Amino acid sequence: MSTNFTPAFYNGTGSSTTGFYIIAFDTLDNKNYLILVLSLIYICTLLGNLTVLLVVFLNPSLHNPKYISVCNLAVVDIIMNSVIIPQMVPVFVFNWNFISFQACFTQMFFMHYFGDLESFSLAVLAYDRLIAIYFPLRYSTINTNMRISVILAVIWAAVFCMEMYAVALAASLPYCASRIVRSCCCEHGPVYILACADITFNRKLATAKTLFVLFGPLSFIFITYIIIVIAVQKIASAKQRKKAFNTCFTHLLLVFIYYLPILLAYILGNLRLVRSPDLFTAILTVSVTLPPMLNPVIYSLKTEELSEKIMKLAGRHKTSPESIKRVSS
Repeated sequence: MSTNFTPAFYNGTGSSTTGFYIIAFDTLDNKNYLILVLSLIYICTLLGNLTVLLVVFLNPSLHNPKYISVCNLAVVDIIMNSVIIPQMVPVFVFNWNFISFQACFTQMFFMHYFGDLESFSLAVLAYDRLIAIYFPLRYSTINTNMRISVILAVIWAAVFCMEMYAVALAASLPYCASRIVRSCCCEHGPVYILACADITFNRKLATAKTLFVLFGPLSFIFITYIIIVIAVQKIASAKQRKKAFNTCFTHLLLVFIYYLPILLAYILGNLRLVRSPDLFTAILTVSVTLPPMLNPVIYSLKTEELSEKIMKLAGRHKTSPESIKRVSS
C-alpha cells in the first residue's frame, strides 16, 4: 500500500524546496545508546509478533475470533514499529536527516495510521471478551470469524479515511519558513506548525483526533469491563468467576501497558516537568514503541493455549502428567 502526496510548496522568495530536516536528540548525551535500545525493541517486536502469527497460522484450533483479533494486533505492532524505528538509525547515527516532502508525509500517514489502529485493536479485543463472558453459550454464533473480520475491516477503512484527511490537509499547507522538524520522525504536530499559513483548523483537528483515538477506545474498554464485572458477579461459582476474570487479565494488562506510558508522557510534557525537548522526545518514542514489543510476550506467557502451542513449535513442550497417565495405562 502506498500513499503519495504531491502538493506545491514554496519559500519566501517563491522558489521551491524539496523537503525537511529531522532534528532531535542534539542535547541528549549518548543518543546512540537510545538508538541501540530502540533497535533491540524493534528486533524483539519482530520476533515476538511473527512467532504469534506463525503459531496461530499453523494451528487450526486457534482460527477463531479471539486469535484473529490477536493476529490483527500483531500485524499492527510490526508495522507500527517498522515505520518508526528503522528510519531513525540513518538519521541519528549517520546524520542523514534530510527527508523529502513526499517521504515525510507518507511516513506521517503510516505512523499515525497504525498508531491509531493500535488503540482500536485493543477495543476489539475488549469486545471479544465481552461477548465471551456475557454471552458464553451464544459466543460462537454472535462473534463469528466473518463478523470479527468485517469489524476489523471497517475499523481499518475508517481510520484510513480519518488519517488521510488530516495528513493531506497538512500536506496542502505552504511551507515557507523553517524546514527543521524537531522530532524523531515526521509527526503531524511538529510538521504542520512549520507552515506559513493559518493552522488554527489543523490544530483543532489534531486535538480532536487525538482525543477521539485515545479516549474513544479507552472509554469503550472501560464501559465493556463494567458490564463484564456485573456479569461475572452473577456467576454462582467462585471458581468460574476466577476463570472469567483470568481471561480478561491479559487484555487489561495490554491496555495498561499501552495507555499508561503515553498518558504519562503527555502529562510530563503538558506540565513542563521535563525541561529538555530532546529528553521528552526520547521518552515519548520509547513509550510508543515499547507496547508493540511487550504485547506478544504478555499473550505468550499469560495465555495458556497460545504458550503451549509456542512451546510445541519450539520443540520444548514438556509432557503433561495427564499424557503420562494415558501412556502408562
